[in-house]
Amino acid sequence: MANTISDETIEYVGILAKLKLSDEEKEQAKKDMGRMLDYIDQLNELDTEGVEPMSHVFPVHNVFREDEVTNGDDSAAMLANAPEEKDNSFVVPRTVE
Repeated sequence: MANTISDETIEYVGILAKLKLSDEEKEQAKKDMGRMLDYIDQLNELDTEGVEPMSHVFPVHNVFREDEVTNGDDSAAMLANAPEEKDNSFVVPRTVE
């Protein structure tokens, strides 16, 4: 394990994460963080020359469509079912006095 994590770093990370770790948990966290950093170092050894960076794993395309009226203006048929209508609107009983 090439990367070693200091006790101060573990204390600081614990404070940032608002964790109260026991001594055993601190030692385990140091080992885990060291392994993570070793893996990152291993990934840094890969040759990425000519590989285009990407922001998403899957191709991104615009999922929004243009607004198109498909059912037209059927207000006359809707108002035909109203018990009462006035000025092309439904008339409803007053609920607030």
